[in-house]
Amino acid sequence: MTPRCPARSVIALLCCATGMLSGCSARKRPNITWATAVQARPVTQSHTLGGDVAEDPLPELRFELPPFPSRLIFMRTGPPRPRGSTPVPAATGNDAEKSEAPTIAPQLTSQESTVAEQQTNQSLRIAENNLQSASGKNLNATQTDLVSKIRGFIKDAREAAKITDWSRARSLAKKAQVLSEELASSL
Repeated sequence: MTPRCPARSVIALLCCATGMLSGCSARKRPNITWATAVQARPVTQSHTLGGDVAEDPLPELRFELPPFPSRLIFMRTGPPRPRGSTPVPAATGNDAEKSEAPTIAPQLTSQESTVAEQQTNQSLRIAENNLQSASGKNLNATQTDLVSKIRGFIKDAREAAKITDWSRARSLAKKAQVLSEELASSL
């Protein structure tokens, strides 16, 4: 015997084992049982035995589209109407008598409003003095922007003081003071 003989028998044995384990000789059963399978038979239509056919066996079918609207996109000409019902103000003859929108301000006692008025005036004086010290100097873009913001806060604080809204006037004057101090330190 040659050494090749046991190798051939091992290879033949492996091929046979692979063939048996792969299942190629086994048949699979169908998933549907014959008891539940239903046979379908076509239904035939009855034909009339007449020589003349009055109707066309294939009528001409036409596809009709509804007419297109003249505009595909509808644009609103004005703002949408409010959903809630709001009372319409009565029209008066004088436009000068229009009432301004109500402002919501905390109610201060007389002592608190006196203190707020003093603080407002003090902050406005400091801000204006700092603006006067910067008036004759050459300013860069940042400093010029600060000057315009300070003037805006001073103007708004004076308007709030005119309507005796001292809490708002005090906060605006304080903002003007802080910005003016920053401007004065950058000079």
